[in-house]
Amino acid sequence: MLLERAGAIVVHPYAVAGFLAAVFPLIATPGASLALLIQHVTDKGRRQALPVILGTATGLYIHATLAIAGLSALVMRSSQAFAAVKLVGAAYLIGLALWTWRSARLHSVPTPARRRLPKRVDSIYAQALLANVLNPKAASIYLTLVPQFIAPRQSFGGQILTLATAHALLIMIWLMTWTFLIRRASRTLQKPRFKQAVARTMSLVLLTLGIRSAAT
Repeated sequence: MLLERAGAIVVHPYAVAGFLAAVFPLIATPGASLALLIQHVTDKGRRQALPVILGTATGLYIHATLAIAGLSALVMRSSQAFAAVKLVGAAYLIGLALWTWRSARLHSVPTPARRRLPKRVDSIYAQALLANVLNPKAASIYLTLVPQFIAPRQSFGGQILTLATAHALLIMIWLMTWTFLIRRASRTLQKPRFKQAVARTMSLVLLTLGIRSAAT
């Protein structure tokens, strides 16, 4: 599984490739990160993609760090703790969906500069970060999938961080690809009615994700 060079431990490329192949279907499945990306890029432009991407990537490293520390394993073994994480995450997604639906009404106002809710870069980053950190399925990747691609007798933390980096790069490429596709239709995206429709659609996606997370 590993290559050792000059005392350093490197995850074998085949292991990284296998992990990425296994995790890509999960990345490609529409989720909160993609919903936030579409909403903010449609609303304010492609620059808004950066905080969404960075927030999502940071969340992956937090899950990886918790997995190394064993905290995620404790949550996964305790049904009560796992249920609590799921409910908190579901509540956040539902709350974000309601906020998104409310903000969608502002796109139909002729003077958006004075009526829109402010969208600071740090708040967008926090939204993406929390959407990922409070997602128990993201934590389960590092507790069920990652162990299949690491060597137990080698540097456990180093291997997890290496796979987390590969995971982060893949999801960054995926979200940047979506950003490019969204901006290709820039003229359509600037229409207030289209922005309103996108915001309401994304709010329904977030609401669905929240309800599904709470119900499963």
